[in-house]
Amino acid sequence: MTTKLITETNQNKLWLAAIKPPMYSVAIMPIWLGTAIAWFEQKYINWGIFTTFISAAILILAWENIHNDVFDSETGIDKNKAHSLVNLTQKKNLVFVIGLLCLTVGIVEILLICWWQKDFTVIGLILGCCFLGYAYQGPPFRLGYQGLGEFLCFFAFGPLAVSAAYYSQTQSWSGVSFAASIILGISTTLILFCSHFHQVEDDLAAGKYSPIVRMGTKTGAQLLPVFCGIIFGITVIGVILGTFPIWTLLSFAGLPAAIKLCRHVGLNHDKPELVSNCKYIAVSLHFWSGLLLGLGFVIHF
Repeated sequence: MTTKLITETNQNKLWLAAIKPPMYSVAIMPIWLGTAIAWFEQKYINWGIFTTFISAAILILAWENIHNDVFDSETGIDKNKAHSLVNLTQKKNLVFVIGLLCLTVGIVEILLICWWQKDFTVIGLILGCCFLGYAYQGPPFRLGYQGLGEFLCFFAFGPLAVSAAYYSQTQSWSGVSFAASIILGISTTLILFCSHFHQVEDDLAAGKYSPIVRMGTKTGAQLLPVFCGIIFGITVIGVILGTFPIWTLLSFAGLPAAIKLCRHVGLNHDKPELVSNCKYIAVSLHFWSGLLLGLGFVIHF
């Protein structure tokens, strides 16, 4: 009985790790930030569009995560990854179909927004995000294996996604939105960047030349303070120039997570068993800095 309970507990933990609930803040935050800036500039939010966009973003990210597991199973890079959806289910085709269903429903929701607006700009931006998401792991591109995944991530979850969310509310463009999207793009990219520190050997074995494989864990760790400095530095510059309201400095609530991330990776960059959790520290940085950056635009008066 006890052995069965332990097995079930371990299985539940594996499923939780496979689904990755904390990671879905990555889908929500661009929609939140773009909409918050639309409120800041237009003092109006279409709640139907906002909630539909959030739902679509979650489903599209689910597709990307699910299909990444499928594509990784084909290269062998996930052979030691117990929480891969393909390894858990042993049903690659079923996992692929579920991912495709998530993408289909998400795209239909985006098309609904376009139908409400009588404007197809948003679907163009989101299809661009989807292409970058596919090109990361999907054949024949597999650009993540060439060390280009972080660049794709920056544009997909930064300028493209935030601009799409802003446009969905205003049907216009914004320099403020673009500046803020750089902050979010970098903080999102840090999550992917940090996910490589503990899997250098597996990446090399599968022929995946991630930035950490190319530059080494020590250099990667030394870059983290630079990226974190840029995140908070852009906010300060925006406030000084009057582009951002002073309330956006609330995003500095993410600074403790940034300091923790830099220290933790700096000390343990070459210890896979200790550094494997650093991407979740990066998620915390992304969540709190992004949430409160957006809140700074919303509460400005």
